[in-house]
Amino acid sequence: MRTKQRFIGVMSGTSMDGVDTALVDIDADAIQFIASHEYPMPDSLKQRLLNVCIGQQTNLAEIGELDHLLGHLFADAVNALLQHANCKADDVTAIGNHGQTVYHRPNGSAPFTMQLGDANIIATKTGIDTVADFRRKDMALGGQGAPLVPAFHQSIFQPTNSSVVVLNIGGIANISILRPNQAVIGYDTGPGNMLMDAWCDKHLGKKFDKNAQFAMQGELNQALLTQLLEEPYLALNAPKSTGRELFNLPWLEAILSQHSLSAPDVQRTLCEYTAMTIANEVKRYQVGETPELLVCGGGARNPLIMSRLADLLSEWAVMPTDKKGVDSDNMEAMAFAWLAQRRMANLPSNLPEVTGASKPASLGVLYFAEQ
Repeated sequence: MRTKQRFIGVMSGTSMDGVDTALVDIDADAIQFIASHEYPMPDSLKQRLLNVCIGQQTNLAEIGELDHLLGHLFADAVNALLQHANCKADDVTAIGNHGQTVYHRPNGSAPFTMQLGDANIIATKTGIDTVADFRRKDMALGGQGAPLVPAFHQSIFQPTNSSVVVLNIGGIANISILRPNQAVIGYDTGPGNMLMDAWCDKHLGKKFDKNAQFAMQGELNQALLTQLLEEPYLALNAPKSTGRELFNLPWLEAILSQHSLSAPDVQRTLCEYTAMTIANEVKRYQVGETPELLVCGGGARNPLIMSRLADLLSEWAVMPTDKKGVDSDNMEAMAFAWLAQRRMANLPSNLPEVTGASKPASLGVLYFAEQ
């Protein structure tokens, strides 16, 4: 009896720097990485999505069109991965597609989260059953709908006698806290690359600050950093989650209107802001003599962020997840492949202690491919 099954995870994060796909084999809870591929997102589509994310006026026609275009983009990304990996669609049990988040508001009188990317198109165009809409069941149970990856981190990284914190630095930074004999904790710490990417794009016309070269030209401005650290979200207790609807360029520019700084100084300060908001949270969970901070996502390739985290967390071993055998660029796509496997097996995939949901649930909606 064949227990090993093949899954594809698809992730387009808040940075919107491309579509990450990962092909994995899963046998029980053991996951084996097979191949990955990054598929570009057209700049015109990214800009339209950004306009929605930061609250510019939109309409149902625009939302519907973006949903359609993203469905085709994600399907094309999966088909490109299949070709790259020389894998047949018939060999894949299911796709786990996160979708593109355009708004996430888990609090208030009408909590909701919205991810676009029509899974009917994905299933039809790839010929593979597709699991999507992972977050809303958790929210229906009173949870934040995020973060969902701590359950996956728990399945692949086990603490021994010391804390292991898995940090994903995408557009938003989130942490999964794994401590011996304690429940998993996980939440969004605040901005990851999002503000730095937006500032870099505005002043250099580049999608991100490669090797932190822009930031390294500037000097840290303490007054700006102090004001940034006053953001109320940072003081909230977990469970909590956030996104581009809060941390965006208009939010930043409103604060910068009270300062007169060079563009490199702002970039350097934003880099410090990301590192400090992460470190301030991580240090709260130190247990044992050899705590580890395992970093994945685009921020793991930013030498200044990694250096500052090592300085701010001097008692921790700070390293990319690559050192533990999991490619830092593929972690989230692999996580959604794992979430798809959990849904197909009708197994719980949220952690109520992380999201605040009232009970465990198998997350995601299944869209069948037409045979």
